[in-house]
Amino acid sequence: MTKGFREEKVTFDIVDFVGLIGEVDSAGYQKECNIVSWYGRPARIDIRGWNADHTQCRKGISLTDEEAEDLYKILKARYE
Repeated sequence: MTKGFREEKVTFDIVDFVGLIGEVDSAGYQKECNIVSWYGRPARIDIRGWNADHTQCRKGISLTDEEAEDLYKILKARYE
């Protein structure tokens, strides 16, 4: 077994939809920002591609509230 490999089933709960970031791509995924709880842990801001019924997802990024605030400040400074 590879170190750090999870054999357990991926579990998640999309607590809240924040917004759509990208349109549906050729594989049927759209990039979304959601509040997601992974493996029953506290929910975080999550950005990744999801299929239409949210049963499959692509690699993405999950951010704590503090990390999201830092990202917001960086993007705000960049685009103002």
